[in-house]
Amino acid sequence: MNQALQQLVSGLRLEKLEENLFRGGIGDTLVKRVYGGKVLGEALEAAQMTVEDRPAHSLHSYFLREADAFHPVVYEVDRSRDGKSFSARRVTAIQHGQPIFTMEASFHRTEEGIDYQGKMPEVPAPEDVAPVTYDWANFANLPARYQRMMTIAAPFELRAIDGAEGYKDALGNPLRRSWVRTTDRLPDEPHLHRAILAYLSDYGLIWTLLGHHGYTLQTDNLVVASLDHAMWFHRLLRVDEWLLYHCEGVASTGARGLARGHFYTRDGQLVVSVAQEGLMREIAPRR
Repeated sequence: MNQALQQLVSGLRLEKLEENLFRGGIGDTLVKRVYGGKVLGEALEAAQMTVEDRPAHSLHSYFLREADAFHPVVYEVDRSRDGKSFSARRVTAIQHGQPIFTMEASFHRTEEGIDYQGKMPEVPAPEDVAPVTYDWANFANLPARYQRMMTIAAPFELRAIDGAEGYKDALGNPLRRSWVRTTDRLPDEPHLHRAILAYLSDYGLIWTLLGHHGYTLQTDNLVVASLDHAMWFHRLLRVDEWLLYHCEGVASTGARGLARGHFYTRDGQLVVSVAQEGLMREIAPRR
């Protein structure tokens, strides 16, 4: 297992401080602000550590404050309910004595039911798409935003179908489509695969809209941050096997943007749906 993936997996092995109280690891990037997906993945794992035999089926979360990558985050879990079929958990992420993130997660015992999903969009197979490569030799000289994106992506093999600028469908709506999987095989632990996919789902989702407006990582006067994030887990998944991340821009207004995404297996099974609103604030240049 490569070092970046090992660090991600190790970080999701939360330290249990007390009943319903857990602590994450320090830092996932070389910049001070923690990547939101790291907090999301750790919060989901904290909730999962308090539930037995019921996989998570949905979560809804809010990012309240910027987290400091150089200090650990503590996760407090409230066992809101354990019913016959469903369990509910509320997670508060705390750093420096303040809540920085909240999440509601629901868990459902496995049962049979009506089965339906929309058809997976037609895209090239992962073998027909060039891998995304990074200039690691010049890493120290790159802007912080580039360093951040590279270190977040390092545990994964990414194959961007549409490139950094994205794509527009027949109606002109912005899309970004990528094949993704971890760089190495992972243990057969479904909770770990869900937590890692939560980590990944925050990566570049709002950029589906920003690319549509012509913004890039080189845009200096742009502030981007996750505001909220929701996920629905439809089926079992493996994040070490190819998944298509199909992202769609929904709307942007008032310095906010809404995007949604779907993860499909390569044989067309819809495994996860996501939605996120993010801050997209353009700062006027100083005169």
